[in-house]
Amino acid sequence: MAAVLAAAVLWGTTGTLQSQLPADRAPMAVGALRLLLGAALLLLLALARRASRNAFWRLPWWRILAAGLAIGTYNLCFFLAVTKAGVGIGTAVAIGSALVWATVYESLADRRWPPRVRLAGQALSVLGVGLLGLAGHGADDSLIGIGLALVSGASYAAYSFVTRSIGHRAPPITTAAATFSVAALMTLPVLLLGPLDWLSGASTWMTLAALGIGATGLAYVLYTWGLARMAASTAVTLALAEPVTAWLLAILVVDEAVDACSLTGVALILAGLASVAIIPDSPRRSVSSQTPAAREPAAAVSNS
Repeated sequence: MAAVLAAAVLWGTTGTLQSQLPADRAPMAVGALRLLLGAALLLLLALARRASRNAFWRLPWWRILAAGLAIGTYNLCFFLAVTKAGVGIGTAVAIGSALVWATVYESLADRRWPPRVRLAGQALSVLGVGLLGLAGHGADDSLIGIGLALVSGASYAAYSFVTRSIGHRAPPITTAAATFSVAALMTLPVLLLGPLDWLSGASTWMTLAALGIGATGLAYVLYTWGLARMAASTAVTLALAEPVTAWLLAILVVDEAVDACSLTGVALILAGLASVAIIPDSPRRSVSSQTPAAREPAAAVSNS
């Protein structure tokens, strides 16, 4: 849990770091460069040790391909979503819907619902993210932007679900390096679609390095490591610490105003995170109905 929360805090610095880039930056190019730099760091770290280097041969590459395409789609759709619908609403819909998507994926795969208290905590977190989004006052509440945010949320949840299924087959650094290499190759053509004049200057590259190394490379190593030890919906819920971090940095660094709506949203997110951290993530109730005779052996196994 600490690893996933640390990853979420690093992700929460993304908005503040992007605000330090030139005003004429291309949002999708920033996302592509972020993935490229993050993948380069992850590959260097993975190839530096024999154990992680040899683990590339044990990876289930069709799952790595699926996870890489999912996280690449998430990045592209997310940056487009916040451009169309505004940072506040775009981020709220993407992050809030990711939790719903992750729970749906797990329920369909396991044919079980999470405990009711966990579902209530997740609902509180989604509501809190929504309030933070409303406090952000989106620039353009376009249906296209909201649709892209929903796609990005579904893609992020799919990445978490597939990465979780890889489990302990390889060290987290190997899994993250392979996944983000796929994502970087997928988004690389975006750099050919627009001007890159804004990339000149040492400060710009230092900011991009912070985005790629800290907010991407290091963050996803921590997230992958933690994700292998918990349910995907739990990890996605804990990752909601990201908007809380972004909100705090916006107040401390960008001097944004504090209002009752944002404070209530943060309180609801923290309450939801607390419930998820306390309640175990093992499902309890099956989606499909079972006869008493079918339930008794399962109860005996769990009691043993």
